[in-house]
Amino acid sequence: MDNVSVGTGPVSFEDLVAVTRGGAAVTIDDDARAAIEKARAVVEELAAGETPTYGISTGFGALATRHIPTEMRAQLQKSLVRSHAAGSGPEVEREVTRGLMLLRLSTLTTGHTGIRLETAQLLADLLTHGITPIVHEYGSLGCSGDLAPLSHCALALMGEGQVRDAEGTLMPAAEALAAAGLQPVELGAKEGLALINGTDGMLGMLVMAVSDLRMLLRTADIAAAMSVEGQLGTDRVFAPELQAIRPHPGQAMSAANLIALLKDSGVVASHRGPDCNRVQDAYSLRCSPQVHGAARDTVEYAAQVAGRELESAVDNPVVLADEGRVESNGNFHGAPVAYVLDFLAIIAADVASISERRTDRFLDKARNHGLNPFLADDPGVDSGHMIAQYTQAAIVSELKRLANPASVDSIPSSAMQEDHVSMGWSAARKLRRSVDGLTRVVAIEVLTAARALDMRAPLEPSPATAAVVRLLREAGVEGPGPDRHLSPEIETAFQLVKSGAVLAAAEAVIGELK
Repeated sequence: MDNVSVGTGPVSFEDLVAVTRGGAAVTIDDDARAAIEKARAVVEELAAGETPTYGISTGFGALATRHIPTEMRAQLQKSLVRSHAAGSGPEVEREVTRGLMLLRLSTLTTGHTGIRLETAQLLADLLTHGITPIVHEYGSLGCSGDLAPLSHCALALMGEGQVRDAEGTLMPAAEALAAAGLQPVELGAKEGLALINGTDGMLGMLVMAVSDLRMLLRTADIAAAMSVEGQLGTDRVFAPELQAIRPHPGQAMSAANLIALLKDSGVVASHRGPDCNRVQDAYSLRCSPQVHGAARDTVEYAAQVAGRELESAVDNPVVLADEGRVESNGNFHGAPVAYVLDFLAIIAADVASISERRTDRFLDKARNHGLNPFLADDPGVDSGHMIAQYTQAAIVSELKRLANPASVDSIPSSAMQEDHVSMGWSAARKLRRSVDGLTRVVAIEVLTAARALDMRAPLEPSPATAAVVRLLREAGVEGPGPDRHLSPEIETAFQLVKSGAVLAAAEAVIGELK
């Protein structure tokens, strides 16, 4: 099993994916252990004092004015976690919960939360043993962070609530801990709050979405190249000197990919001469680098925001150990993350939209330059890919609805103490659906373009696009012929796109795409 060591610095994108999707074990390094102990000493000193300190010896939120006596503070922490574990609805995905846990641990190890080392260690142990608390779809307003989702994780540390073990079996947390040889913790002063006050859920989903979209946008370039090729389009518009006069970096990278993917294409060469009467291709072909490139630049901005968040210690109050004090703050507000989550839903919808338009052009005999209507084997008897485009259209329509921002909404809570919230968790949840939808739309374009390229025989596609066609055929998706059950072929293409296999097939021929 791979191992990820969490220290006082940020978790990397790669480490987060290794833990969330690869099931990597988690350890806490020595520097982090020292930072945790130092901050805990500050909390213990303040807890023993007579002056009320928020989060240590007071109530929470609108109840922060009540001073809690020493003998009731253990109950205070339990009550906080139990009452805030108020999620509802379906379980979220295992990778989302593991990301939530890892990023909370990352904040705990900065030495700004005042957690005890044994509590942080148990959180790491749950990740290592594959014990995943049940977290629900609804409950977070994204401020004060992802309270309800994190509370369900904290509940498991107390040996309460429901979890799934490494095999996915649902069971009480106490049983899972015992089976792994772990003991639940009795939360001390401030620990309940330290475990639940962060933007970790929305941030984990942002990092995974950025990782997915970086791969998907390169795959979208492959799909676009196959469509340009299959529709007898020109590659001249992708020339670097044309991109240089509008110097957006993403656009230049996407155009360079299209040039590389179409290199040595017999299909493109067949109409690249003085007799070609194709003056301009449709926008969905000609402007692919502009759309895909703008999407790339947006993803990289989102990655920059995510990187800053990974370097942050999000908690309230925070421990300033060097100064021996604890201070309230507003760093738990999810606005920076929520905004970029919404931005990414917009670009997912638009990249899917242009992909669907390229696909549709293959199916219309008035626009597909000599191919059969709907790429059908025997048009009229066969419908070809007619309804595959319907599926794309249905998904694109859904993606447009999901592109409506969650972050512009706010519902006041906690008796108006928390009167402006980010809705970042909601933005993250809908983005996951958007990424899934974009993957499916791109897969259908690849599937349709591959069929069209086969129908251009004896003209030969480029080596890179031919490799993608070959991948589909080897995966069991047959070439042109009479109608057959199409849904399994769409699912196969979807899995090949999602896994990165389509990207890998092209890159095996021409090298890494930009």
